[in-house]
Amino acid sequence: MQDLSVAELFGAAHGLSNAGQAPRAAALYRDWLDQHPGDPLAHAVLFNYGVLLSGLDDLAGAANAFAEAIRRNATFLPPFINLGVVYERLGAIAPALSHWAQVTGTLAQVSGDSLGYKITALKHIARLLEASRLHAEAEAHLRQIIELAPATRDVVQHWISLRQRQCCWPLLEPVGGLDEAALLRAMAPLSLATYADDPMLALAHAAAYSRAEFGIPAEFRTTQDFAARRTAQGGRLRIGYLSSDLRSHAIGHLTADMFRLHDRGAVEIFIYYNGIPQEDPVKARIRGSVEHWADITPLDDDAALARMLADGIDILVDVNGHTRGARTKLLARRPAPIIVNWLGYAGTMGTPFHHYILADDIIIPPGSEAFCSETVLRLPCYQPNDRHREVAPPATRSALGLPEDAVVFCSFNGTQKITPQVFSRWMEVLRGVPGSVLWLLMSSDAVDVRLRARAEAAGVDPARISFAPMAGNAEHVARYAAADLFLDTSPYGAHTTASDALWMGTPVLTLPGRTFASRVCASLVIAAGVPELVCATPEAYVAQAIELGLDVPRLRAYRERLLALRENATLFDTRLFVREIELLYQCMWEDFIADRLPRPDLTNLDAYLDVGIALREAAPLADPAASWQAGLTARDAFAPLAPDRRFWGAQ
Repeated sequence: MQDLSVAELFGAAHGLSNAGQAPRAAALYRDWLDQHPGDPLAHAVLFNYGVLLSGLDDLAGAANAFAEAIRRNATFLPPFINLGVVYERLGAIAPALSHWAQVTGTLAQVSGDSLGYKITALKHIARLLEASRLHAEAEAHLRQIIELAPATRDVVQHWISLRQRQCCWPLLEPVGGLDEAALLRAMAPLSLATYADDPMLALAHAAAYSRAEFGIPAEFRTTQDFAARRTAQGGRLRIGYLSSDLRSHAIGHLTADMFRLHDRGAVEIFIYYNGIPQEDPVKARIRGSVEHWADITPLDDDAALARMLADGIDILVDVNGHTRGARTKLLARRPAPIIVNWLGYAGTMGTPFHHYILADDIIIPPGSEAFCSETVLRLPCYQPNDRHREVAPPATRSALGLPEDAVVFCSFNGTQKITPQVFSRWMEVLRGVPGSVLWLLMSSDAVDVRLRARAEAAGVDPARISFAPMAGNAEHVARYAAADLFLDTSPYGAHTTASDALWMGTPVLTLPGRTFASRVCASLVIAAGVPELVCATPEAYVAQAIELGLDVPRLRAYRERLLALRENATLFDTRLFVREIELLYQCMWEDFIADRLPRPDLTNLDAYLDVGIALREAAPLADPAASWQAGLTARDAFAPLAPDRRFWGAQ
C-alpha cells in the first residue's frame, strides 16, 4: 500500500465504501493503522474504522476500535457516542448509558459545533430510557435538548408525545423559551389529533407540517408525466399499498384478510413494505396472500421510486400517513399517477400530492369535505376487519385481576388518548356505579400511579382502577370477554381497539367530535349495528354509561346481540369492503383517464394555522364557523386573503 496521508486515506476509504466495497475499505484502515501506530490523528482513523466495522456488523471489532480511539484521545467525543450504540446493540445497556453520559457531562458548557455531540448523546439516552419504559427520565433528557436547542423540531414533537403517553397535564408546558402557541405549531399531527377536536386546525397544521418536513423535492413527476398511461391498452389496475405496518401491528391485524379477497381479474396487488425486519405470522400471512411483495426498507428513495415506476403502479395507497415509518418524501416525488390516503393516519395529509382520502359518511359527513386537502371518497365503513383473527381462550376475571361480580368498564386505548376531560367523565361514571371498576392498559408504573392519584383526588378509591399488562394480540383480544362496557376516549377515539371489542361482543360507548380521529369509533359502532351507543354530548355519554352500568342484564343482552349481529354486520363484511374499495379505485382511474384528477386545495392554510392557534389561546365562540370567520376577517384586514372553499369564500 502506498503511504497515504490521513486525508487521502479518508478519501480512498470513502470511495471504496460508496462502491459497495466496505470490507476493502475496512482493510485499508487496518493496514494504515498497522503502518502508522503513533500517528497523532490515529484516533480519527480508528473512529472511521469503527464506523465501518459497525456497518459490517462486526460489533466486537467496532467496540475495540472506538475504545482505542478514546484511549488515544479522550477529548475526542464521537467515539463515546458510537461505542454507546455498539454496547446497546450488544444488549449492554449500562455501559451504553455510561458512555453517552460521559459526553453530556463533558459538555456541561458548550457552544458551536460541539453542541451537536451533547444533543446526539442526550437523544440516545432518552431513546434507551424510553425503550426501558422509564418515561419520566426520558422526558427529562428531551427537555434538556429543547433547552439547549429549542428549534429541534423532532425532539419537541417527541417530548410532547411522551408527555401525552404519561398523562402529564396540562400537556403544553412552556419549555426552552417555547410558549403554548410555539409548542402547538411544533406538534406532530398525530399528537394534535389527540389534543384538539378542530378539523380546520388539523388541516392547516398538517399542511404546515408537510411543508416543513417534506418541502418540495428537487425532482418530481406531475400528472402530465403519466399521460401515456391514459391511452395504454386496458388491463388490470395495478394497486400498490405502501406501509411499515403490515405485520403484527394494529394495521396488519385489520388488513390481514382483505388482500386475498381482491379480484385478481381486475386488480394486481403490490405491497411495498418499509417496516421492521422481524418476521411474524401476520406479515407472513399478508405476504402469502398477494402477487407481489417488495421490502423497500433498505432502499433509498431513488431506488424505491425506480422500483415503483418499473412496476407501473397506477394507484398507490399510503397506509402510513403522518405516522412513524412513513416514506412521505418518496410519495412527494410521485411514484404513481394517483396517490391515496387511507387507514394508517386518521386525518387529512395536507400535501399537494395525496389526491384522495377514503372515509365514510360518519367519519367525514357530507358537507365536511372542505376540511380535507384531498378529494373525499366514501366506503360503507372505512375500516376493514379480519374475520379469521386468532383469539385465545378467555381467562377468568380472577385470573385477570378483576373482581368477579363488579361491573367492569374498560378502555384499552393507549394512554396518550386519555385527556383530563375524558378521565373526569370516567370518574363521574365510577361514582355513579358503586363497586364498578375501570380497566385500562398498563403503560408504566409511574403513569399507573399518576392516574390512581387523580382518581383518589376525584373521590374514587384508587383500587378501582385496574391495569392490564401487555399481552400478545390473541390473548389481548380474548380479554374483552371479561369487560362489560368499553368507554371510548375523545378527541382521539378507539379504532382497532373498538373493532376488537365489538368482535368479542363488548358494547362500546362513544362520543364523536368533529375531527376524523374522533369519529372513527362512531362509524364502527354504527356499522356493528348498535347506533344507540353513539352519544351526542359529554353529559349524555356519562349518563348512558351510568345507566348501562346499573343494568347488568342489559349489558349482557348487548353482548348477545353483538355476537349475533357480527356474522352479517357491515363492520365485519370484508368481502363487501374489498368490492367497494375496488369500485372506488375504478372511479379514481376513470378520473385520471378523463383528465379530471383532483388537485389538493391548500389555499390560505398558512393563515388558517395562525388563526387556529389564536383561537386556541382565546375563548372560542359557541359557533366554530363564526370563530373562524371572525379570525379570518381580522387577518384579511391586515393582508388580503384569496377566496377559498372553506370559511373564507368570496367576501
